[in-house]
Amino acid sequence: MTDESLTRATRDSAIQRLVDSTQPGRELDVLVIGGGITGAGIALDAATRGLDTVVVEAQDWAAGSSSRASKLIHGGLRYLQMLDFKLVHEALTERDLLLNAVAPHLVRPLPFLYPLRHHVWERAFVGAGIALYDFLATVTTKSVKGKRSVPWHRHLSRKQLAERFPGLAHDAAVGAIEYWDANVDDARYVVNVIRTAHAHGAHAASRTQVVEITQTKKGVVNGAILIDLETGTTFPVRAKAVINSTGVWTGETQALAHESGGLKVLASKGIHIVVPRERISGEAGLILQTSKSVLFVIPWSRYWVIGTTDTPWKENLLNPAATADDIDYVIAEANAVLANPIDRSDVIGTWAGLRPLLQPGTMEGTNSAKVSREHTVASPIPGLTVIAGGKFTTYRVMAKDAVDFALGKDAAKANPSTTASVALIGANGLDEARDNAPALGERFGWSEQMIDHLLHRYGAKISEIAAIADAEPIMSQPLEHASAYLRAEIVYAITHEGALHLEDLMVRRTRMNYEYLNEAVAAVPEVAETAAKLLGWDEQTTAHEVAVYHQMADAVAAAARTRDDESASDVREAAPQIVPLASPATDDTQQPQHP
Repeated sequence: MTDESLTRATRDSAIQRLVDSTQPGRELDVLVIGGGITGAGIALDAATRGLDTVVVEAQDWAAGSSSRASKLIHGGLRYLQMLDFKLVHEALTERDLLLNAVAPHLVRPLPFLYPLRHHVWERAFVGAGIALYDFLATVTTKSVKGKRSVPWHRHLSRKQLAERFPGLAHDAAVGAIEYWDANVDDARYVVNVIRTAHAHGAHAASRTQVVEITQTKKGVVNGAILIDLETGTTFPVRAKAVINSTGVWTGETQALAHESGGLKVLASKGIHIVVPRERISGEAGLILQTSKSVLFVIPWSRYWVIGTTDTPWKENLLNPAATADDIDYVIAEANAVLANPIDRSDVIGTWAGLRPLLQPGTMEGTNSAKVSREHTVASPIPGLTVIAGGKFTTYRVMAKDAVDFALGKDAAKANPSTTASVALIGANGLDEARDNAPALGERFGWSEQMIDHLLHRYGAKISEIAAIADAEPIMSQPLEHASAYLRAEIVYAITHEGALHLEDLMVRRTRMNYEYLNEAVAAVPEVAETAAKLLGWDEQTTAHEVAVYHQMADAVAAAARTRDDESASDVREAAPQIVPLASPATDDTQQPQHP
């Protein structure tokens, strides 16, 4: 393994590897398009098989759907209603693998309450389903220590429910069933997968956009045309296999090959709101069936995350936005069961994400293998593999299926996936880090809550945060206007986690943008000052970064006052991007061919 740090220098190295791929004998084994959870997983899977791999992302890592999910790692209770036991089994297997071996610091068990409105029949019906859920988890997903990863479910009386969740209205339920799943900071998880892939030899280049997928004269994909969006440089790349893992952008990316085949994906918008933890009294999450969707009330650090919605999104895919109607809907559904209703004044932040909904069938001329109800792998033209559908929990299986498909049956059998036994950055040495954490707390004056926060974000790499604090004591202190985060964490995000811009720091390396009012703009000056020193920004660049972030914050607030998606999208689109995307070359008449 190599150094796992992602920096501007490692990005430059990745760009150089891409450029060098056109030299005789230097073509890549795998070019992965898309830096969300699936693309990150594919890069790790390919790299751990010893394949020469580069993963590229047009924005920041996890900037799309993979930083805007419900932040749950779960088996999918709703699939039991569809009698899809295989899918639930697969997801529960992955859930326990992530909890136990792959990422025990990033993925944590979380209890949920399923409120019951009827004494007998509902308790029996729902109880049987959750018991089956637990049974499926027990059959094949025991932890490496030989015991269950999460506790068994249990039935609660109305009195026990009131003790467990005092904030629930007395007439909202006659009791509940408590079961367990897990939660995760999705964006941080993606960055950790990318870093782990890099440590195993993969190259990674964010802010690098594919504008064309190239073919030989015989119609076989042999690489792509890329733009380094940081410099504006355009260059060709050669690869034996190209894998498209771009989620809701699947169709747009397929079109870059100037072919009509591929998978059909639609975008569905889901929004979440964030309210202070003290606003709702409860010790577990809630799962509620509504007329339009499943609503989760999820305890998250100092807050509650409440969502989600499920509505078609037909606007620009880049910046989905929560509308006033979306927010009002979530508040109303939560208030239907809360003893003390919440209102718009309680909402600290919001986010909106797009689910890539895989549609039945494939386009004409597409070779495909529907390996799961949730995801499909296809090849619209030789040399190009496309994967779509699925969910965050099963990303590792999706990655394995994509690489297997790209390699072909025989090659995949000879060189199988090993990621079930590959721990992510920060997992190895976690127990020792937990033992040593109290001493760090005493040394730096960190509270138990801060220690827990750091262990959850960095695991065993908390020692690297401590090293930054040792080198410059002021870095051991919290940010003045975002006290949940240490100044050292901003440094670490740049020196180890590949952050290149203020937005990367505010929105994905930390989650300040929705954890503090007005997208945490009060913390921007201090964060920008640290970033400027480490990234070499001059005054003009720093001012531009700050101005663009402020415009984004204003646009999010303005969108939340609109009533429909079209208006919200227009408002959101009016704010500039810190690194604008390029226009892809999709005109067939301009397609170059290469021998």
